[in-house]
Amino acid sequence: MELPLFFNQQVDLTVVGGGPAGFMAAITAAQSGVASVVLLESNAKTLEKVRISGGGRCNVTHACWDPGELVTNYPRGRLALMSAFSRFAAGDAVNWFEDKGLRLIAEQDGRIFPVSNSSSDVVTCLRNAAKASGVHFLTKQAVNRVDSMQKNRFFISSKGSKPFESKKVLLATGSHSSGRKIAQALGHSIVNPVPSLFSLKLDSFSLSICSGVALDNVKITLFTDDKSFQEIGRVLITHQGLSGPAVLRLTAFAARHLSKLNYKARLSVNWIDSNYDSARSQLNNFRYTSSRSRLVNSNPFSKFPKRFWLEIIKQAKVDPYIRWAELSSVNEKRLLNILISNSYNVFGKGPYGEEFVTAGGVRLDEINMTTMESLVVPGLYFAGELLDIDGITGGFNFQHCWSSGWLAGKAIANSLNPYLSEN
Repeated sequence: MELPLFFNQQVDLTVVGGGPAGFMAAITAAQSGVASVVLLESNAKTLEKVRISGGGRCNVTHACWDPGELVTNYPRGRLALMSAFSRFAAGDAVNWFEDKGLRLIAEQDGRIFPVSNSSSDVVTCLRNAAKASGVHFLTKQAVNRVDSMQKNRFFISSKGSKPFESKKVLLATGSHSSGRKIAQALGHSIVNPVPSLFSLKLDSFSLSICSGVALDNVKITLFTDDKSFQEIGRVLITHQGLSGPAVLRLTAFAARHLSKLNYKARLSVNWIDSNYDSARSQLNNFRYTSSRSRLVNSNPFSKFPKRFWLEIIKQAKVDPYIRWAELSSVNEKRLLNILISNSYNVFGKGPYGEEFVTAGGVRLDEINMTTMESLVVPGLYFAGELLDIDGITGGFNFQHCWSSGWLAGKAIANSLNPYLSEN
């Protein structure tokens, strides 16, 4: 595919990467007065990550309106994001999309989705906004080289078109290695990327029969060689171990520690998020009121599905058919220990939980986080997951893409013509 004829001359802005950050930057720059904006995507379609995200629903952002609170959801990059979120945060992203006709709704847990529950509507919104603002986005354009020339000019080489010049370049290739290679060739340092947001495989996992069971308010503590990580929340039991929001958040914050240990660690699970004395009191009260009931048919913890409760009883080596009045103090203690301090050995990671989010990328101390411009190569900008920034599950990674893309687009427009872009 050839570039449009006027791109045979010099382009004002070339965006490398047709994902959420790239589209936001391209649209913002074009709407702020940049005359010629071209966006190059190596795949056959743009915005594929948006389309497949959230099980096809697309968790656009999160209903977290305070920038100071918002940054706490980023294991890496939280300090650098304060300046970005002070100018374009979750509320701004919601307004941006709704101004372009995409209606959004916040669910009870704070995640924000399109009212239609279809990621295709988010894709359509972004593509229509790009077309309306004059952005030329081209697919099957794998950029393999960006050369920095004199007078802040760049020479773009791709497999899908003839080489051309560009005044400004923005790299927004996500977690794909191509962007890191280009950035490194231009003189940037790269923090080695490792997986983030993944489930845990547990050695000799005895609860695999409960695969598919999800429990709320579970406290999990991960112990590595030099640090422990703790989360409380929803946990999903899988065939090989544990997943769910609490586990994904835990692994996001522990990503680099686990990578160094080759994903070997110890995990303690408190299924009821309670200490021993409180749990014992709750169990004793239940035993008094349900003395004639059999353990298998009733339990003090209403959130437990029956098959999960039965497995807990079996692990405690207690006869599930005895009555509560018959439970000995020895068996009570064994049951309580299983409930509040079930210990497992982690021996590996499961699949990613958020479409291949990684911890790592271009070093943040080489970027002006107010403008997203490189401090190494003037005229070069960055946005999205190519940077050493990653968030937990819940729309936070997309929010970083919207914020960094918007900042970059505004800054690029201002640098090309200070009178065109608003502060």
